Amino acid sequence: MARKDVAVKKAVAAAALARPKTGSTTPAKKFARTRLAHSFSEMFNAVTITYNNYLKTLTPRLKLIDAFLAFLVALGLLQFVYVLLVGNFPFNAFLGGFISCIGQFVLTVSLRMQYALLTKTERAELPFPLITPERALGDYVLASLVLHFITFHFIN
Repeated sequence: MARKDVAVKKAVAAAALARPKTGSTTPAKKFARTRLAHSFSEMFNAVTITYNNYLKTLTPRLKLIDAFLAFLVALGLLQFVYVLLVGNFPFNAFLGGFISCIGQFVLTVSLRMQYALLTKTERAELPFPLITPERALGDYVLASLVLHFITFHFIN
């Protein structure tokens, strides 16, 4: 047994000596890993700076609208996953709910755009300078009522 162990050790040592030693493979791997880590670090820093700027500059009204938009996206994804996993037996109910989420998302984005434009100081830059926050909210409520009325009648 001892002779076999010695023979195996000699064979491994000979194979290691026969292989050419190249020092360039290890630094390239380290360089690639550091480049990848550096790009992830840059991406994380960019996201952090953007998020901090978002928290500093936005009004609470726009933050609330953004939270509602995130809720609508999550609700639409939940409905879609439910249809994929369980099935879509009452298909018109799925379509009504999903279209309602998408429609409400679009209406809320338009409300957010109007509110974001209203926060600018120069009224001359606005595409619709006569829209007040009250009118934008009224248009949003009326369009939401029409959307949900149509969706309710679609479900039957």
